Amino acid sequence: MKYEIRQAGQDDLQTVLTITHETIRAVYPHYYPAGAVAFFLHHHNPAAIERDIAENLVYLCISDNGQAVGTVTVRENDIGRLFVLPAFQGNGYGGALLGYAEQLIGEQYDAAVLDASFAAKAIYLRHGWQETGYHIIPCENGDFLCHDTMKKSLKAP
Repeated sequence: MKYEIRQAGQDDLQTVLTITHETIRAVYPHYYPAGAVAFFLHHHNPAAIERDIAENLVYLCISDNGQAVGTVTVRENDIGRLFVLPAFQGNGYGGALLGYAEQLIGEQYDAAVLDASFAAKAIYLRHGWQETGYHIIPCENGDFLCHDTMKKSLKAP
């Protein structure tokens, strides 16, 4: 599998939004009730993505045929908005984005943190992440969004 990971620019806003929202709409309804899915979609809104791109925090994974297949956002030692289009999941792009984010963070921090959706938790566990907390967020329709906080040490013991 060949790929390139590059920083997203302002002209990539729609691409990042599409990857994020298509993935949430396709995957999250299998793990979360409708109110929680709506929360995720609202949380990853165009203004939030545009702000993160303007702050040079967003990266895109480009496949060998030039298609943007995934994205990740890195703010200080926090990994967020890691999504891979459903058609490209299971091909290593998510792991590549995660490893890239960990490498960036490891240049300045001893550990990385993230909020893990139920859909992605197993991936993080396979990559050596550990649960550090559990959170419940009330959403519309009386639904709840439940997620774990996770941490990974980036320095050798």
